Amino acid sequence: MLHTSDFDFELPPELIASHPAPRRDASRMLVANNGEISDFCVRDFIEFLRPGDVVVFNNSRVIPARFMASGHEITLHTAADDGTWWGLCKKFNKIEIGVTLTLDDGTTATVLARDDDSGLKLQFNCDNLFDVLERVGKMPLPPYMKRAQEDLDRERYQTVYAGPTGSMAAPTAGLHFTNEMLDEIRARGAQIVNVTLHVGAGTWMPVKTEDLSQHKMHSEWACITPGQAEIINNAARVIAVGTTSMRTLESAAADAAPGMRVAPFCRTTDIFITPGYKFRAVDVLLTNFHLPKSTLFMLVSAFAGLDEMKRAYSHAVAEKYRFFSYGDCCLLFKKGA
Repeated sequence: MLHTSDFDFELPPELIASHPAPRRDASRMLVANNGEISDFCVRDFIEFLRPGDVVVFNNSRVIPARFMASGHEITLHTAADDGTWWGLCKKFNKIEIGVTLTLDDGTTATVLARDDDSGLKLQFNCDNLFDVLERVGKMPLPPYMKRAQEDLDRERYQTVYAGPTGSMAAPTAGLHFTNEMLDEIRARGAQIVNVTLHVGAGTWMPVKTEDLSQHKMHSEWACITPGQAEIINNAARVIAVGTTSMRTLESAAADAAPGMRVAPFCRTTDIFITPGYKFRAVDVLLTNFHLPKSTLFMLVSAFAGLDEMKRAYSHAVAEKYRFFSYGDCCLLFKKGA
């Protein structure tokens, strides 16, 4: 039985990327294919494509979800309904239920509830919360960057193909792609499908239990339309760009008929993928490098093999790859495929 500590590894802090590469497509790309490890750059992703492949992106747009309200820094992560969101906040237990908080533009929010995992449940007293956040919010950079938002983050912490608004963290594997690369994917005879998963706290919250079966993922809303499902089911190979695309696809696989990869899917998912999981939808995964003992490192270990991923990450450390959201990426092939 695997435990959380089995997914630990040494990572020198200087390898954590605090800023993006000069260009989106300038990052390096490690390729791990059933025990073989090699070094490329992200533009070489095109060379691994075949006619008939379907490349699946998560097109969720990042909200400037971090803001100040009555002296408290709050980061929204999950919508409860229109105008009501859960938000993370330091010392949230000292904020009374029923109190009204005021944002920098005068908008108010009422505290409806508190939860040890989800933080504060806030009802915003405004017509359009996203308009308010565009005025007062900042991009929710991960805390390990240890810096404030800069002007470049408004563009670079957002994919070029972002569509529906709803994520509190970027689907970071997609940050490497330019419009030119998207055109090159199509020129190779591959199709692009833009599914949606609104990234919430569940993607990056730490695993606090040693027993993996005791960890509960936060729910995130995801959608694959009937037309998209048809394209995916007719793919020669499905290549997921990012773990959020992977989680969307594998959530939809649970409802699929025999012989199909996915079924149409529009609802919340709390899928937690660990070694032993049988992948039904995805053949290849492009993803960034992930935190030790994180649910995302567990996911890639389930896909490509735990020993294989530890060797790949050791290689990445030795070769000084850049880690996490603004870092480099790796192209992983399903173990045994």
